[in-house]
Amino acid sequence: MSEVAAQPVAPEDDAAKRASGSTFYRAMRILPPPQRHAMYEIYAFCRKVDDIADDPGERDVRLAQLAQWRRDIETICAGGSVAGLSGLARATREFGLAREDFLAVIDGMEMDVLADIRAPELATLDLYCDRVASAVGRLSVKVFGLDAGTGRDLAHHLGRALQLTNILRDIDEDAGIGRLYLPCEALRDAGITGTDPGEVAAHPALGRACEPIIAKVREHFARADAIMKAAPRRAVRAPRIMGEAYKIYLNGLVARGFAPPRDKVRLSKVRLLSIILRYAVI
Repeated sequence: MSEVAAQPVAPEDDAAKRASGSTFYRAMRILPPPQRHAMYEIYAFCRKVDDIADDPGERDVRLAQLAQWRRDIETICAGGSVAGLSGLARATREFGLAREDFLAVIDGMEMDVLADIRAPELATLDLYCDRVASAVGRLSVKVFGLDAGTGRDLAHHLGRALQLTNILRDIDEDAGIGRLYLPCEALRDAGITGTDPGEVAAHPALGRACEPIIAKVREHFARADAIMKAAPRRAVRAPRIMGEAYKIYLNGLVARGFAPPRDKVRLSKVRLLSIILRYAVI
């Protein structure tokens, strides 16, 4: 990778280390080693490009870094090698990971680099969710061993459910870096006319603006649950864990409400462990 690029994803042990401590890491530990290591590599790739998107540095530099990642992904998917990315290349070969899904993730990160997102239209928000979340799901379901149609449908719905939950959870954090992912239609319907992230985060009608997003998240979770119920049980153990964990986040946000000041909603290790134990032995 060139000197403008982010540091390359490290070997497998370092990829696992980057994931350790996260909900993702604990969910993926139940997988057999080849799948587990592949998922760690996907996660490490996602973290690297996400770090570029969230870096406060010059936009031109970050765009150059993402462009280098595109070249590296093109090389890997064409069967070539890139220094520091042997683990990701192996996962791509073994599980048939698709170039277009990697590139979609990078495209999503570029949306954050080109300009700070503030109250996008619903269609733009959906495209963003597809790129930064559902595209990751499309990579993941190949590792899990789901058939193409089922996998794509699950990635579509579960990816959006998880990302929209993140958006609801991280309103204050996003406002702190000048971003606002709530769609303009929801803000307008709630009577919020501005798009300044800090002002919207402090607006008394914020909860009303979040209501249609919460409803959409619940709909996506319901669709994802129906898909997983019909799928081979062993193939959906990890996504079930992620889905159940994020439902706890969502329910916690709804119970807390959106009036400031807002306490951070967290998932305890005990509750996460109980979810993992529920599905690990399937």
